[in-house]
Amino acid sequence: MIAKVFRDVTNRMTSGALLRDVLNLINQIHFDKTEEVHILSRFYEGMLKEMRDAAGDSGEFYTPRPVVKFMVEVTEPQLGDTIMDPACGTGGFLVESYEYLKPRCNAKEWQVLQSSILGGEAKSLPLLLANMHLLLHGFEYPNIDDKNSLRFSIAEMDESAWVDVILTNPPFGGEEESAIQDNFPPGRKTKETALLFLQLIMRRLRKDARKPGRPAVVFPNGVLFGDGICGRIKEDLLNNYNLHTIVRLPNGVFAPYTSIPTNLLFFDRSGPTEDIWYYEIPLPEGRKNFTKTKPIQDSDFGDETSGCRAWWKKRKANEQAWKYSFRDAYHKALKEAQPHWDAAHAAEAAAKELAQSIQVLEDKIKNLEAQILDFTPAKDQKAIKAQVKGLKAEIKPLREQEREQRELAKDEQGKGDAIYWAVY
Repeated sequence: MIAKVFRDVTNRMTSGALLRDVLNLINQIHFDKTEEVHILSRFYEGMLKEMRDAAGDSGEFYTPRPVVKFMVEVTEPQLGDTIMDPACGTGGFLVESYEYLKPRCNAKEWQVLQSSILGGEAKSLPLLLANMHLLLHGFEYPNIDDKNSLRFSIAEMDESAWVDVILTNPPFGGEEESAIQDNFPPGRKTKETALLFLQLIMRRLRKDARKPGRPAVVFPNGVLFGDGICGRIKEDLLNNYNLHTIVRLPNGVFAPYTSIPTNLLFFDRSGPTEDIWYYEIPLPEGRKNFTKTKPIQDSDFGDETSGCRAWWKKRKANEQAWKYSFRDAYHKALKEAQPHWDAAHAAEAAAKELAQSIQVLEDKIKNLEAQILDFTPAKDQKAIKAQVKGLKAEIKPLREQEREQRELAKDEQGKGDAIYWAVY
């Protein structure tokens, strides 16, 4: 474990004497005393938060604890579920899941809990921090993969890769190399890391009607409402998975690391999406956004009697919540787009017929021109050239008609696509 954690870490403590002093102090901690370990774990979490607040490259490793706690609570992982964070950073989601389930298991179930929580983190510093974080909370052998979670071809993933719960805040705004992009289907390849992780999450969810896999994912606004490849991935999500809830976070939740507006996506693999509930977390009265010094609190998500937590189990539309009937909008868009697509297909078919007619005439011209030889009588050459001229005259309007039909097909296809893709 120690060799794995420190393998790619650069030791900046060049003084051997100072390192010895640090080790002596650590040796004074009684790791067999629950109270001391509890204090140390809380101190460690505070240190992680301070690293986030100091920005640099450590901010991306920290998701505010109230956000993590809320996501775990409403996802309700069960003992025996395989729980995963494929981009675990410092291990916040893994620790919170462990703390959520720990009071719900007995001594015999302890090993089941330990072995059911998995992580993935490719960067050496957060990998070190995550392992330490888990060890301080009682993990005997943290199971964190130290390679890029995107390195496998998702087309080759089978049931052995399925998990029950995924809780994660994947990196967004980053770019992946072409070798990683090649692990994703044509038409779904992208440099955007968040979109690649979303596809990985979808693929790794358990497909079981009795117990479908369910994730909770932090996702940026810009990517969520994008088009092109993003639109096709959302089409896969909404038609093959049940995206039942989107919780919209206020501005500044991830300050100072990023000011990008973010959402929490909750979906499962129980079937296609019918309705999507939206809930917008309000800012405290008098506040314009959250900041580093005034961050989001657990109370901002409400409790059993008010706010998002209370709404989650008894859903009704209100000032903060509304329901979007996606499947109704989908069928309406499909109905309105279909006539345009039909017109596009008809125009394309007409264009192909015209192209075939043109090809027949061009073949005739070639055959006629091949008959003109050096010894062909002038009278015959003149007659052949007249026939060629006539055929070319026939081709000219046909080409214009073909061009018009192809433009019509493109225009009608565009109109249909605009109607259809608007729902995504």
